[in-house]
Amino acid sequence: MKCLLFDYGGTLDSDGTTWLERFHPMYKEAGLDIPKERFDRAFYDADDNLPARHALKGLDLAQTVRLQVEDVITALSPDRGDLTGLIDSITDRFVADCRGQFRRLTPVLERLSKRYHLGIVSNFYGNLEGILAAEGLRPLFSVVADSGVLGVTKPDAAIFLHASKAVSTAPADCLMIGDSIRSDMAGAGGAGMKKALISVAAVAPKAGQDWTIRSVVELEAILG
Repeated sequence: MKCLLFDYGGTLDSDGTTWLERFHPMYKEAGLDIPKERFDRAFYDADDNLPARHALKGLDLAQTVRLQVEDVITALSPDRGDLTGLIDSITDRFVADCRGQFRRLTPVLERLSKRYHLGIVSNFYGNLEGILAAEGLRPLFSVVADSGVLGVTKPDAAIFLHASKAVSTAPADCLMIGDSIRSDMAGAGGAGMKKALISVAAVAPKAGQDWTIRSVVELEAILG
């Protein structure tokens, strides 16, 4: 193995939990007890359209998340008054959780970066490099393949191959680490890469992965 490629959301900012899964209980605890189906629609609408609705270039993690939260809350509570406090509260909690995970993973990533090329392959908004730089993480990664920049999304093999080419490494010598069966496991498999699925399920799904781990922190143990 010469290169380790990571998903971002649900892999580097949490242990196998998507943004949707992390956000929903935060909204509920903040007093917005919205039926799950309605919340999901508002979340995905905000997520899918964030780059079209807002100028994201140069925004850091907190600023980006705040816009996403603002769009969701506006869709769910259009008749409420001043929503600033609610938006700030959910944003602050989410970002604090992300940063706690970054602190936990950074020593692991630093050690791995001494042995492998590290990269990120993510379906993101186009400003992931700036976010990573602001969080002090960008120097750890030789390549950041952001779908919002490249115009191609996982599971298309092209985004994985872009990353492997950027570090002059054959796909067969790359390991993709991610939490999504469709985007990460199927996509990396289609590109000829090895795969590690992050899953917190009691019984992990079988998705053709070479390894199953519960967190990035377990990578050192399986790689030896």
